[in-house]
Amino acid sequence: MKIETWSRLPAAVRDHLVERMRDRNISLEDLNQLRFWMESKPDVPGGPWYKEFGSFKLCGEGSHPKTFLLPGQVAKGQKL
Repeated sequence: MKIETWSRLPAAVRDHLVERMRDRNISLEDLNQLRFWMESKPDVPGGPWYKEFGSFKLCGEGSHPKTFLLPGQVAKGQKL
């Protein structure tokens, strides 16, 4: 399964992610890493997963990213 592109995510998911980006004070450098990673259309599992990007963790389920966590917060699912 491939991660969904930003433009194809449901509006509510995009809005939530943008809000979390602001809340978590995610660095521009780490957001660029996220962008490059998503543009590479990586494979993701069908269930819960997460990927660490330095100043945050991206958590998702199946093809959709769901939220951002701070580095010390515990993520559930398969580590990518």
